[in-house]
Amino acid sequence: MSEKFWLVVQYPLKSEKGSQRDNWLRDKVMEYLDISLIDANLGCVDGFDMGKCISDPKKYALNIFCIITEEERSIALIKRVLKDSRLDYTRIKIATMPYGKEEETYRLKFSHKKGDTDFSL
Repeated sequence: MSEKFWLVVQYPLKSEKGSQRDNWLRDKVMEYLDISLIDANLGCVDGFDMGKCISDPKKYALNIFCIITEEERSIALIKRVLKDSRLDYTRIKIATMPYGKEEETYRLKFSHKKGDTDFSL
């Protein structure tokens, strides 16, 4: 059995509930990523949360959670799908952590901002 990871794609939001466009974006990203990950046999989308960031209640985010089996291939696939589908690729952060290890924390693997090293839910 191959190792599993949690992967989260994070979009910043301007409000706790997000706009109508944020809700549309959430649905499209979840649909496209789920199809792409399943087709590539790399994993699936496991859900989302939307609202205040735990680490900074003044910031808001949309987090889309995936369960994946290969970190590098999954990240490359997700970046390509979001970019090719024009789903706000320039706003994302991607982070991963080992599956089933709640004591671990997410580690930033990609950010649209150069030099960005901070990731938190």
